Amino acid sequence: MPWIEVIGHDEAEGLLKAEYDAAMSRAGRIWHIVSLMSQNARALQASMRFYGAIMFGPSPLTRSQREMLACVVSRLNQCLY
Repeated sequence: MPWIEVIGHDEAEGLLKAEYDAAMSRAGRIWHIVSLMSQNARALQASMRFYGAIMFGPSPLTRSQREMLACVVSRLNQCLY
């Protein structure tokens, strides 16, 4: 498995700090998927907006159905979800 150097919450500044703080507000922690994008805060911000639109925006799917699809896709990709 490749190693990606991440910037910790205590070292974060600017946009990255804002994204980390938002993650802490949402989940009470910074999940690995978030910290893995720490080298590119703009990409992290875009990814979180995209996630928010998919999971919480208008959709014919319920929130539960969206979560179920995310779990199935992660399983098929052999990712830990």
